[in-house]
Amino acid sequence: MKTTKAAILSQIGQSLQLVELLIPELKKGQALVKISYSGICHTQLNEIKGLKGEDKFLPHTLGHEGSGVVMEVGPDVQKVKTGDHVVLTWIKGNGLDVPSTQYKRRDGSIVNSGAISTFMEYAVISENRLVAIDKRMPLKEAALLGCAVPTGAGIVINTIKLAQGKSIAIFGIGGIGLSALLTAKIKGGSLIIAVDVSDDKLTFARSLGATHTVNVKKEDVLEAIRKITNGQGVDYAVESAGKKESMETAFRTVCDNGGLCVVAGNLPKGEMIHIDPFDLIKGKRIIGTWGGETRPDRDIPLYVDLFLSEKLGLSKLIDQSFSLADIDKGLARLEKLTGGRVILDMTKTI
Repeated sequence: MKTTKAAILSQIGQSLQLVELLIPELKKGQALVKISYSGICHTQLNEIKGLKGEDKFLPHTLGHEGSGVVMEVGPDVQKVKTGDHVVLTWIKGNGLDVPSTQYKRRDGSIVNSGAISTFMEYAVISENRLVAIDKRMPLKEAALLGCAVPTGAGIVINTIKLAQGKSIAIFGIGGIGLSALLTAKIKGGSLIIAVDVSDDKLTFARSLGATHTVNVKKEDVLEAIRKITNGQGVDYAVESAGKKESMETAFRTVCDNGGLCVVAGNLPKGEMIHIDPFDLIKGKRIIGTWGGETRPDRDIPLYVDLFLSEKLGLSKLIDQSFSLADIDKGLARLEKLTGGRVILDMTKTI
């Protein structure tokens, strides 16, 4: 029997367990991928802490962005073939949709999994969560193209369609915020304002192209952005901090008569935000985003091309990498992170 090591969540609020799982036979529309690298997102932290509400699928695998090599394909898979280098993404693309699978431990107990999991050495992945990429693309950087980059860059390119000379404020300088910042620079944003609570993150944002920074703990954000924009407000605001106050403030910073706030952050289940409806009457707009309105089969190759042409500096976003055995250290690093992304490196021995 083929087996894989995997870091699974068995109980809310507890450390992940490193276990050995039997790899099931591939179903129609599935592929077996040898994972090379996986991103670690705050989504996983929220799952582990129970902030997403009741978890009906325990125990289950984790991880929703990564890169790897296709080892085998199941019946009717046409999109990828054995040997392809691929990005794994939670965002649905072309191909058959197989929403779940199940692994077993050697004692026969079931471990649930979704269409995609990446906190494991080998994973059964639904065809529509895979995008084949140019083999010149390093798999380490490619792992970032499954979640944060397509969401942050997608907001700039697809959701707001940022035009040269327009202004944008980015609330929350994490993976999504940094990706939005890099892309706003590529698209020629005139003012790129980074907003965060950490001076270290804001310094990092400056190094990546932010024209201005605002520390929420030290400045009145509304007043600071009024000064920067000569009282007009920004054309666009992107909220990726996942905080109630951040969402409410981001909306207030956009200009009248067409200013748009895009909310990408996640609040704990049940928490609400409040806005002044008079701001809506003045023409301010607020919307959510589903993965930056990304179409993976169209957009991920675009980001690969931008990286290979040295326009999209993904390497600068990588902070530290950890082996699968050190997943808890990686999660702890993510909570303390002052800039960049944390990734799992499956090429490191366990």
